[in-house]
Amino acid sequence: MGTVTLGVSIAVPEPYGSLLQERRAGFGDPAAHGIPTHVTLLPPTEVDVARLPEVRAHLAAVAAAGRSFPMRLSGTGTFRPLSPVVFVQVVEGASACSWLQQQVRDPSGPLARELAFPYHPHVTVAHGIPDEAMDRAYDELAGFEAAWTVGSFALYEQGADGVWRKLHAYEFGAGRPTKGGVPAQGAPVDEPAPTRG
Repeated sequence: MGTVTLGVSIAVPEPYGSLLQERRAGFGDPAAHGIPTHVTLLPPTEVDVARLPEVRAHLAAVAAAGRSFPMRLSGTGTFRPLSPVVFVQVVEGASACSWLQQQVRDPSGPLARELAFPYHPHVTVAHGIPDEAMDRAYDELAGFEAAWTVGSFALYEQGADGVWRKLHAYEFGAGRPTKGGVPAQGAPVDEPAPTRG
């Protein structure tokens, strides 16, 4: 049956998502329009197609155990020189993202994997482009601010064309797939995000 390349992430809602995607394209990043603006919970991971039902059930269980939480982005950061990435910083919601990504990659689950680098939630705005363009991204988005309530995360598949497409979104507290997948801004926070115990 073959394999698919999957990723799990939290979508950055509108108008911020499109704005950052357009800025990323403007800096000359060729991947900009193939990658929805997001905070990664699971980086690109190859999975057997036959395990997709198990993956969906696992993510539904993770979502059912999760709770809505506030997310705030502010300013820029970079992984250079270790990795050629400039990003917008997650300044609120990082601990909830860390908890979620650990649950998604649970060693007993279908998405168990090691990470190449320690987990650091962020929103990539430039990757693998010339240093001058990376510097411009870092400087021009230094004043960027955004805040919303995270109510779900989503499963994505990377197509043969390199474009990431959403397969399912999972709502916190319920675990059921949702049609929208991106929370309305200013939605109430039901409970604090779970923390690592």
